[in-house]
Amino acid sequence: MKTKSLGFIGGGRITKIFLQALANKNFEFQSVVVFDTNAEVILALKQQFPKIVVAETPEQAAQQPTVFIALHPPVIMESLDNIAGVITPDTLVISLAPKITIEKIRSKLNTPHVARMIPNATSYINQGYNPVTFAKDFNPKEKALFLQQMEVLGTTFEVEEPKLEAYALLSAMLPTYFWFQWKELAKLGDPMGLTEEESKVAIQQTLQAAMNLYFESGLSPEQVMDLIPVKPIGEHQQQISEIYQTKLMGLFEKIKP
Repeated sequence: MKTKSLGFIGGGRITKIFLQALANKNFEFQSVVVFDTNAEVILALKQQFPKIVVAETPEQAAQQPTVFIALHPPVIMESLDNIAGVITPDTLVISLAPKITIEKIRSKLNTPHVARMIPNATSYINQGYNPVTFAKDFNPKEKALFLQQMEVLGTTFEVEEPKLEAYALLSAMLPTYFWFQWKELAKLGDPMGLTEEESKVAIQQTLQAAMNLYFESGLSPEQVMDLIPVKPIGEHQQQISEIYQTKLMGLFEKIKP
């Protein structure tokens, strides 16, 4: 049986991640209606997911029982003004952005069913880590159903709203701190005599094991790091640590409410 329809205001990366997670599990809704102001973005999304309905206006997407606000923070409040007339007290509105609080969203919309989620790119393969917070008067049955449905993304769990921006920095954005390093390391395999596949497997297997060692061995971080005496880029460790402190804390200050 197909579930109620979804609406997405915004058809960019986050919406693509959600739709791919649903497609991976053959999770179907009566319809998925998407609006985006960029014709190229919506065309690319339609090509990847032919079953979606392309909305001509944001109001059309917002008329669905569950509406995801998949926009950057600076344009959210204006967009809420555009859809306020079609949001009913029964509509579930889920914002997928940092900074804009539930209180601010509710000031624009006539529904108690407002929530915020920090989505994770790993939901693309149904392995996301997606914290969500709900308005205090969000219907408990609707909350339970929503959490159950969102398990298709991976791990979806309820948190206090003030913690969402921390999860954005330490989880949602976390892969970007490392992905480019893995790419560069893989490129080194060729001049060292490894095939592309050999480099890929070596890096993947070692990274997975290294995370298990760090978090599950019972050793302290210092004890874990002491297991490998040779640290080729150890002289840059302090510099990298300072980048984390200055860049990430600076960004945190910008995105927190």
